[in-house]
Amino acid sequence: MPKPNIAFLNDLLQSIGSNVRRRPTRLAPASAEPAGARLAAACARLMRPSGEASRIAVAGAALDAFGALDDTGRRAFFHSLLDDYGADPAAIRGAYAAWDAEPSESKLAWLFEAVEPRRQTLLRRLNLAPGGTLQLVRMRAALLEALRDEPALAPLDTDFAHLLASWFNRGFLVMRRIDWNTPAAILDKIVAYEAVHAIRDWDDLRRRLDPADRRCYGFFHPATGDEPLIFVEVALTRGMPDAIGPLLSAGKGTSETADTAVFYSISNCQPGLKGVNLGNFLIKRVARELSRELPQLKTFCTLSPISSSTPSICTGTSSPASPTRRCRSASTTTGRNRRAKRRSISTWSVTRSKRWGRSTAPCPPMPACGARPKTPRMTSWAGSRWCRWCWKRAGST
Repeated sequence: MPKPNIAFLNDLLQSIGSNVRRRPTRLAPASAEPAGARLAAACARLMRPSGEASRIAVAGAALDAFGALDDTGRRAFFHSLLDDYGADPAAIRGAYAAWDAEPSESKLAWLFEAVEPRRQTLLRRLNLAPGGTLQLVRMRAALLEALRDEPALAPLDTDFAHLLASWFNRGFLVMRRIDWNTPAAILDKIVAYEAVHAIRDWDDLRRRLDPADRRCYGFFHPATGDEPLIFVEVALTRGMPDAIGPLLSAGKGTSETADTAVFYSISNCQPGLKGVNLGNFLIKRVARELSRELPQLKTFCTLSPISSSTPSICTGTSSPASPTRRCRSASTTTGRNRRAKRRSISTWSVTRSKRWGRSTAPCPPMPACGARPKTPRMTSWAGSRWCRWCWKRAGST
């Protein structure tokens, strides 16, 4: 049986997604009606029976009206979704009574339909608009911002999370390699979305994409076109690295001599997809892809920054499935001399022994000058002052 042509399928999905570019901005209707009123009217029309072509046009008008709202208007719209488009209590009670009297699958389906809030149906119909999926992802990003001040909007976020997890199912995602020959429009987004190690200029970007021992992969969705969802940067090295600095400089090795793949940066491009598990899946997909391309790779690890003075912790494994092993970063602030000098104990992970209790609470910084701390949580031990939250005799206070 011939193997499926994965490259052909990826190219087909990419060609479909390439037609879903950022839609051109339509001229606002010549109306003095405010955006909030136009949005409310469009949502009400979407919930009424109508043809699909009409719904597509109304959904586009609704999303355009939402884009014209200010922060206050958006929060008012979120409250409207929560209050006016919820589930019908009478329908829920009736469906539950029917299921309780006859617990069949058909009655259960009726109950499921009754308990689903009407706003989920509205969001699905808004998704009919060209570019609607990406617009709804950005709508959820605005909702997450509002949630910081108004936790009562959490049920609405649950509805968004439920729908987005379905729309951005792993089966719909397309993994693409991003290199120096990738279209400039995508490279611009990579520079803008990099969240771990800022890309200073095009030369810096080329150092991360062009050398033979550097890789970059991203997830795309057919409904979002060339808008990346998440991307990861990989360095192919010989041996496990102990610092991030050399990885950010120009690659000097070749992929043929590498035995380790280091995932040193991963960036989520869409805040509205928070909670959708893309990063772990991307790393595993990339690990499998690299294993097929370079069979000599034996170790896959992640290099993550933890502070300015302790730049990285390397977590790796010989299997591309689940990293479990850790190695310390060999910087000047860690290693054998960490107990010999007074430095901020909030910058590194303290190795605990059986003699001392453990705590997960954060530590206040150690005074660099060695002066006695003013907080009673600090004490003296073995000539040095340590935080009692991390170091204390078992059973002591």
